[in-house]
Amino acid sequence: MQARLYGFAISNPANSARLMLAYKGVETKWVELPPGVHPLILKALGYRRGTVPALKLDGRKIEDSVELSHVLETLIPEPPLFPADPERRRAVEEAERWGEAELQMVPRRIFRWTFAHDNGARARLARDIGFPLPGLVGWLNAPIARAMAGRVDADLDHARAALRDVPATLDHVDTLIADGVIGDPDAPNAADFQIAPSVRALAGVTDLLPLLAGRPCDAHARRLLPRFPEGRVALPDELHAALPA
Repeated sequence: MQARLYGFAISNPANSARLMLAYKGVETKWVELPPGVHPLILKALGYRRGTVPALKLDGRKIEDSVELSHVLETLIPEPPLFPADPERRRAVEEAERWGEAELQMVPRRIFRWTFAHDNGARARLARDIGFPLPGLVGWLNAPIARAMAGRVDADLDHARAALRDVPATLDHVDTLIADGVIGDPDAPNAADFQIAPSVRALAGVTDLLPLLAGRPCDAHARRLLPRFPEGRVALPDELHAALPA
């Protein structure tokens, strides 16, 4: 079985898909897309939502990391992404849904507000991707960045709320690890793969690194996703007031 996976390296759900496909042993061709214009490319390829991850697997198109985990479990039962015990499976599925619906939004709103309002951050992203003249690319991409922020309600109030929620969010992940819902190094599950990339994404904000240091969730995320760009964004002044002590 082979797969073609469209995404970009800093996308937390795209990295969730990569981890699950690798765990299941699926040979996957990764196609790196430029952030911001990826919806146009994907819709031209026939993907309805135009979001990442966008995957072609076994003749079907999948645009959702939660859907992917269940499709993979049906097509390739071993190694399992979900526990056999019904109660434990419910806990994993609940954690997976929380990771997709709520946790993902925390780094997403912080980053998208920043990219929409900070040309320096856009330029650094363009440089990291490999675009020539990254400062010009960042300036030209301002309208796209603002549109991307609008798609997830990443206005100033929501970005500040996401920052204020970081400690409680990390506490919840630590609780999931302590309760054994995630964190088994010998048997990672769908919730592990859903949650870890979003925790790693938070490490992309320089100001949040002290909040992550020493936490079980940070160690867990680094084990599953050791290579991830850290400290690439500094919070703009407008967000500093909401930064947890």
